[in-house]
Amino acid sequence: MNMNATLLGQAITFVLFVWFCMKFVWPPVIGAIEKRQKEIAEGLASAETAKKDLELAKANTSDIMQQAKVEANAIIEQANKRKAIILEEAKQEASREKERIVAQGLAEVEAERKRAREELKQQVATLAIAGAEKIIERSVNEAANSDIIDKLVAEL
Repeated sequence: MNMNATLLGQAITFVLFVWFCMKFVWPPVIGAIEKRQKEIAEGLASAETAKKDLELAKANTSDIMQQAKVEANAIIEQANKRKAIILEEAKQEASREKERIVAQGLAEVEAERKRAREELKQQVATLAIAGAEKIIERSVNEAANSDIIDKLVAEL
């Protein structure tokens, strides 16, 4: 009977141990396991959401890059148009400046030509008077004959 009592004592101890474990140990262990399962499920869901967000971000990045390329090409095209306009304006301004300089040069040449012509007329008149003096062998009074000299200069 000693053995039966020992077995019975061990059985009661085992039953008490199981009851104690089920009452006090098992609920926190189950709670921790359930909490961990919930955290793992949430982590997997977050990972799946992050994966979808990453795919969406990749698609958006591709769209944004395409849009940026289109905008960059539009900006480059506008810059090229502006460059062409600026070059055309510069050519027109240079052409106007050239025409102004040429006109000024022509005016200066014409003024110089008139001055040279007047000077030449004066020299021809002086030479004509000198020649006339030599021909008639007398001195012509310039003051007295200035109207004749003026007419001669005008005719030349």
